[in-house]
Amino acid sequence: MPTLNRRSFLQACKALTAGSLLSSFTQPAWSRNLHQALQTAYDKTPEQLASDEDFWYYIQQAYTVSPYLINLNNGGVAPSPKTVQDAMKRHFDICNEAPSYFMWRILDQGREPLRQNLARLAGCNPEELAIQRNASEALETIIFGLPLKPGDEVVVCKQDYPNMINAWKQRELRDGIRLVWINLSMPSEDADQLVNTYTQAFTAKTKVVHLTHVINWNGQMLPVRRIADAAHQKGIEVIVDGAHSFAHFQFTIPELGADYFGTSLHKWLSACIGAGFLYVKKEKIKSLYPLFAAPDAKADDIRKFEHLGTRPFFIEQAVGKAIEFYEMIGAQRKEQRLFFLKNYWMNKVKDIPGIQFGTSMKPGFGCAIGLVSFNLPGVKAVDLDAFLWNRYKIHGTHLEREDIRGVRLTPNVYTTTKQLDVLVEGIQAFPDFWRNSKKGK
Repeated sequence: MPTLNRRSFLQACKALTAGSLLSSFTQPAWSRNLHQALQTAYDKTPEQLASDEDFWYYIQQAYTVSPYLINLNNGGVAPSPKTVQDAMKRHFDICNEAPSYFMWRILDQGREPLRQNLARLAGCNPEELAIQRNASEALETIIFGLPLKPGDEVVVCKQDYPNMINAWKQRELRDGIRLVWINLSMPSEDADQLVNTYTQAFTAKTKVVHLTHVINWNGQMLPVRRIADAAHQKGIEVIVDGAHSFAHFQFTIPELGADYFGTSLHKWLSACIGAGFLYVKKEKIKSLYPLFAAPDAKADDIRKFEHLGTRPFFIEQAVGKAIEFYEMIGAQRKEQRLFFLKNYWMNKVKDIPGIQFGTSMKPGFGCAIGLVSFNLPGVKAVDLDAFLWNRYKIHGTHLEREDIRGVRLTPNVYTTTKQLDVLVEGIQAFPDFWRNSKKGK
């Protein structure tokens, strides 16, 4: 995903208004201001723009997020900018004028252009991309569709997403495959160690390795390409869970060396909730069974994975506006801003006695997602989470696992440093609050 040059950047600015069919007289103030900010920002590098609060303020105004809380739980689902919301609502209204006509004869005609645009972002052939409703659907299509037999081994990780773990356990129970579990030591900034943890689990019976590009619990990024290359040398197929990576930071699917890839678009692309896609390498399509039965299960047409029955076309077709908004910002700008925001608050609290981070601050090992906890007597992640919400109306999410504990805090492009300063104040205040609360008992 290369940086926009000046011509393409200004074209993107123009599309913000022209694509919305708004004239300069009817265009809302937030859109006019954003358009102007974009025009004046093209000569700044992504690194320079990452800390330009004036620019990102105008990005924030494109969202309708609540001013009454600070949403730092953008990892599960993220809000859509107003242009995406409006497109979804408009398409929904159109559907209700005559559902069977407008859904199947009008809106469904937009699927092929959407496939083209998503493939362009992903850097793949459109004939390798199927539109789905979320990452779980896409990845379970792969997990349940692979022709594995009893005794075949699949390398999986204890920190993979629960839906994927459960899907693999079901295949183990049903089909007699063998799951080989690895346990990552995180956070890690040792790429060699991460690669070796996977490759040492490979045997002559290994058929598949399942890789989570970004571990959802703490934002750990894996060196997927290196692991994929090692797997392919042994004839092992590679599945990549990209739920938290696509449109979060820059890459193309072919660069990962993935045979299969699944993602949600309602996370980092900021599409409406209920959108995702499945990637299957062209030569792999024929042998992968669809999760929902197709007329020809052995067809080599990627569309065999889209026989999902009636689904919300109005959500699917609003993805196009999310793509426009993403490209308007620019992939590099977004990645640098998200990395800047995570490190902004972590740098300000890293010297507090007892604080612990479950996330790397180093490029290539972490981006937007941060995990924080305190090594204080009796304190649990839920205690810090409740304190931040009750005192500061900061919405995060607490995690308590065998090896991972803390509050996961995930900003997005609409998050401001002023909001993160409130987070910093809350984290700084927590140790004294906790000690005083224990004294009072």
